[in-house]
Amino acid sequence: MSFSFTDEQVEFRSVLRRFLAEKSPTTEVRRLMETEAGYDREVWRQLSQDLGLTAIHIPEEYGGQGFGFVELAIALEEMGRALLCAPYFSSIVLAATAIMNAGDEAQKRDLLPAIAAGDSRAALAFTEDNGRWDTAGVALTATPMDGGYQLDGAKSFVLDGHTADLLVVLARRPGSSGEDGLSFFTVPGQAEGLERRLLQSTDGTRKLARLQFQGVSAELLGDEGGAAGPLSRTLDQAVACLANEMVGGAELLREQALDYAMLRMQFGRTIASFQTLKHKAADMLIDVELAKSAAYYAAAAADGGNDGELPAMASLAKAGAGEAYMQTAIHAIQIHGGIGFTWDNDTHLWFKRAKSSEVFLGDPSYHRELMMQRWQG
Repeated sequence: MSFSFTDEQVEFRSVLRRFLAEKSPTTEVRRLMETEAGYDREVWRQLSQDLGLTAIHIPEEYGGQGFGFVELAIALEEMGRALLCAPYFSSIVLAATAIMNAGDEAQKRDLLPAIAAGDSRAALAFTEDNGRWDTAGVALTATPMDGGYQLDGAKSFVLDGHTADLLVVLARRPGSSGEDGLSFFTVPGQAEGLERRLLQSTDGTRKLARLQFQGVSAELLGDEGGAAGPLSRTLDQAVACLANEMVGGAELLREQALDYAMLRMQFGRTIASFQTLKHKAADMLIDVELAKSAAYYAAAAADGGNDGELPAMASLAKAGAGEAYMQTAIHAIQIHGGIGFTWDNDTHLWFKRAKSSEVFLGDPSYHRELMMQRWQG
């Protein structure tokens, strides 16, 4: 695949980088980390209504802008670089994509315009207390009742689930054990019988929640028993997007570490002149550039409509980005020396995001195994 960004995409990146530099400095990141909501409503309004970022990959017939996953990946790379605190990944990358993949025409026309406009924030609830990222871990049940469905059980590690206006929930038909018993449902965030609780996590820039369902009324999304395929495609697309977000953070850490090394004086010269530091800088550059290439390829595959190529490439990109981001964060802290371990230094903010992103949607070992299964398949 021959890949390069167009002039319009380069300009889009430039505009977005300037916006995020103004709206998401580390002082603001630190402030929002300490809040329960985890985002600023005015910045969300500007992001959605002024820049139209919440509508990027949603088709025009559903109120979106009709671009693709490459443009979405550019936005996420810049958000990862700026550590933007906002329910963007949960609402746009996960929930909106799940609705696009699973919903029928009427449901997409009903649900997507509000999400595209930023008026409704959605979340995808598919993981449970067992922490599995595949369908085998789904135990929450959906029982047919009075022309609708009733959900009972719990979902955990739901990204921004405690503040979402709309929940897209994966549930299983009682008594079923295979993928043919899985369906998607939609539930209002304030539904009766739903208890939402914010979880304590290492990375304060990503808010995770646990949702308890006790006889919660829900509406079927798409076909009953037909959620396995749309979920798999949604996760592959989301994993490709997450890889791009991660390489944005890794690139920023690499630049910060190099800038510091060129300023820090020791024994009468900058530490960047030391051979050990040169090797470390070279390692970071190679790791980040390789991870970028895989992430961009995966985003292009998500746009290319090649269902056979995307699954393996998404897992390849996630495994590579996870290790590159984490290793770059480690190098960045080491280069900063003693101050790199302190709360006052901002490096730890990206370090924590690197760790949370490494395991979110599956760690590198999980995705390497998945990649080999998919290639062999």
